[in-house]
Amino acid sequence: MPGLYVLVIRLAESYEMTVGSLGPVAFPCGTYLYVGSARGPGGLRARVDRHRRQHGKRMHWHIDVLLQHARVEKVFWTTDEEKDECTLAARLDQHGERFPTGFGASDCRCGGHLIHWTDSRPDALGRVLSCMNRTS
Repeated sequence: MPGLYVLVIRLAESYEMTVGSLGPVAFPCGTYLYVGSARGPGGLRARVDRHRRQHGKRMHWHIDVLLQHARVEKVFWTTDEEKDECTLAARLDQHGERFPTGFGASDCRCGGHLIHWTDSRPDALGRVLSCMNRTS
């Protein structure tokens, strides 16, 4: 089933890593949200399972590099075809910052699909993503 998802990612320590054409990026520790879409074979389940897998995958997307050092804590998803990655990333950007610019957005013109979440209110994430389903 195709759809849109948000990975809630925890980076326990700061890391500097090379991220494709973005080059070297120093990621501060903290919580990140990655907005992605799954429209190909296997749909949402296959894409999210791939992201959660720690070993044995080819580094294909920017997020693969980050996930070598980070852990997926939660996944929010929707099959609502009215929603798109760029609009959702812009909405999440109000609660953090897109960092680094262009991350996960090589096929579009928006500022990026990775948000360093800085909103410390305990209910903020659930409120912002209330339009989506959640899985652990």
